[in-house]
Amino acid sequence: MPARQSDAARHGAGGAFRPATALAALLVLAACMGGPGGGVASKGTLRADQPAGTSALAGQGNPAIAALQARRSVLPPGGPFARVAEAVLRADSGAAAAELRMARLRATAKDKNWLPRIGPSVTLSALNGLAAGLLLEQAILDHGRRRAERTYAATDVEVTAVSLALDINQRVYEGLVAHVQAERARAQAAISARAAARLAEFASIMAQRVEGGLSDRSEEQIITLKQSEMQATLAADRQAEAAATADLAAMADPSATAVRGIDALPLSGATAEPLSVAKARSEGARAVAEAQVARADLLPGLSGGVNVGSDSIDPTIKLGGAGLLGLGTGDEVAALAETGEVMARRTADADETARRRLVSLEGQIAILRSREAQGAAVLASTEANLSLFTEQYKVGRRTLLELVGQYDSFARLEREQAAIRYEVALTELEIARDRGLLVDGARM
Repeated sequence: MPARQSDAARHGAGGAFRPATALAALLVLAACMGGPGGGVASKGTLRADQPAGTSALAGQGNPAIAALQARRSVLPPGGPFARVAEAVLRADSGAAAAELRMARLRATAKDKNWLPRIGPSVTLSALNGLAAGLLLEQAILDHGRRRAERTYAATDVEVTAVSLALDINQRVYEGLVAHVQAERARAQAAISARAAARLAEFASIMAQRVEGGLSDRSEEQIITLKQSEMQATLAADRQAEAAATADLAAMADPSATAVRGIDALPLSGATAEPLSVAKARSEGARAVAEAQVARADLLPGLSGGVNVGSDSIDPTIKLGGAGLLGLGTGDEVAALAETGEVMARRTADADETARRRLVSLEGQIAILRSREAQGAAVLASTEANLSLFTEQYKVGRRTLLELVGQYDSFARLEREQAAIRYEVALTELEIARDRGLLVDGARM
């Protein structure tokens, strides 16, 4: 009896000890063969548990994400653009930020892929019947697959983070464009309203002249036509203002529609990398990691494990991978090895495209400012001629029709000139959006 008890006790101790021993051995093996070193850790720790109210990019050790966070908005603090942007951000649904948090959770899960896999095991044999146990399995030779999985997850977070920056900058850009369009339409409507009122005065004078026999009906019809055209222009300006205001109201809180004025953006020293280039680079790194996973899947791998039962520990060795079966494995591996070069060229193409676009936009601004300067001189000259025509009309040296024609030209030139500064603002906003400088990184 004592011997039996001793055996039972020994057996019971073994039953409790053996799984723990096996797990510890596998953990040591995992640390030696493929621990987290070189995976996500090389990219920085990826935290998924961000406190409420903080940036979705906060808490990242990843250099690419840190660079996004370091970006500062070029919108003048407290100015009209900054207030509109704030109103847009307050109304943002946060869908892109939610996607980033999901990507971070996936990366956090992959960060633990070096640990052994543990699961139930069920064995059916003719001698012992049905036996249940615990299976612990650890990859021994995986050709860098788990490391590549961790790298893929980390770069996927990078891609999602850049996508978040693109999304937020685009949303703020659209809100600011609607604001600028409303301001432009409002400024042009004011000019059109003054011109329509003045032409109405001229039409009234001409009607009196026709009634008195000093002018004919054809002159009256010409002035009436110009008056109608200006009224139609005024109506179009007001419709454009209403449409832009409604568009802004749909994407921002109500405070945005009460903002008036525009800002000049300090872009001369802006050197931030365009977000399209940052995304291309992150997508390239992700594609390379994905290719490394695919390469590992093509090559034979080796895994070891233990099947822990109630009274036994059975070691297992498993050979896996498709490399032993595929006749074209070598070619497939070679093709995957070219992924890095392909992605590098795509990134270079994205960089060239972005630089050419920025140069084009800067050229547009230069042309617009040149037009503005030239237009100001022409407008001043036209205004002087209008004053001269008015004086000549008063002394009978100019007809009313000539005066009306001169005023109509002046009013239309004034509308076109007023629009240029808003076109400059819209182009500056494009540059700021492309460089990701419409929103502070801390607000993403």
